[in-house]
Amino acid sequence: MTPLLSNYEPALRLGAAIAIALIMALWEVVAPRRPLSLLRRRRWTINFTVIALNIGFVRLLFPIAVVAGVAQAAAQNGWGLLNALPLPAGANFAIALVALDLLIYGQHVAFHHWPLLWRLHRMHHIDLDMDFTTGLRFHPVEIIISVLLKVAAVMALGAPVAAVVAFEIMLNGTALFNHGNVRLPAVVDRVVRLVIVTPDMHRVHHSVLRAETDSNFGFALSLWDRMFGTYRAQPQAGHDAMIIGQPDFRDDNAQGLWATLTNPLRP
Repeated sequence: MTPLLSNYEPALRLGAAIAIALIMALWEVVAPRRPLSLLRRRRWTINFTVIALNIGFVRLLFPIAVVAGVAQAAAQNGWGLLNALPLPAGANFAIALVALDLLIYGQHVAFHHWPLLWRLHRMHHIDLDMDFTTGLRFHPVEIIISVLLKVAAVMALGAPVAAVVAFEIMLNGTALFNHGNVRLPAVVDRVVRLVIVTPDMHRVHHSVLRAETDSNFGFALSLWDRMFGTYRAQPQAGHDAMIIGQPDFRDDNAQGLWATLTNPLRP
């Protein structure tokens, strides 16, 4: 069962991501949160090209499902903390899921506060609009660093394969959801964000104001921002008036595909 799950991890992730992306695309048409400032066709061409490059780049460097494969090897060889503790399978699953989400929160904070890492991550933030495609728009080098960090964490933790596969699906799904240009009723948003990062909560993170950019780092669970003091409930200008993007990369020359991919080389 475990080797089979590991083998099918890429297909499961891709299938879930496509299904959630289609739902988000329809939701953005039916109930958009903000009007878009740029043509969707141009942005989507750039964002989907970046996503395709990332998929190809990762598959070239890691022909197998490397994170799930490491989890499988850890289970077979007894590596990691959870494999050394006499805990029920359900507890191992839950602990691994929460621990991996905390890892992504910490990684996100680091990419904002270490200058060289920020140059890589900045590509994600120079998008002048925000919709579900922004959720998977990351620099290929950042993706590789993230994969390697997850490999190290899974090996040290001894995370079960099922938890790793579930986490990868959850990570992609919540990234698509919380970057969505979708409207949630205020009362629903208040309740959901007690547990899960909502689009209104994460949109603050894409503000042009650096104090707001350096807040709301969570992807799935919202508790990390509250626990570590990085939570900001609303943008200063309000969601309708807030400006999305980065102040130094707003001209047309900074928004093309080549300029986007080479953004880390720019001062």
